[in-house]
Amino acid sequence: MKVTVEISLYPLHEQYESSVLAFIEKLRRHPEVVVETNGLSTQIFGEYDFVMKELLPLHIQEVFKKEKAVVVLKIGQGHLRYEE
Repeated sequence: MKVTVEISLYPLHEQYESSVLAFIEKLRRHPEVVVETNGLSTQIFGEYDFVMKELLPLHIQEVFKKEKAVVVLKIGQGHLRYEE
């Protein structure tokens, strides 16, 4: 099943920007997903099992091991991509 995940990472320190950019770059290294960003969040498009069972647990856990942060997720069925 295809899913769209909107994810926002909020590191709880002053150097938040570098942490967010590094997190996004790690997500983009996975050819199994499409990653798009805007000023508020990042959207991930891919297969549910990969995104929810492999990709996000790995990278979110890595963030939590390194720093205090809040992660907000929205999950929708299908590829909910707005195209003009």
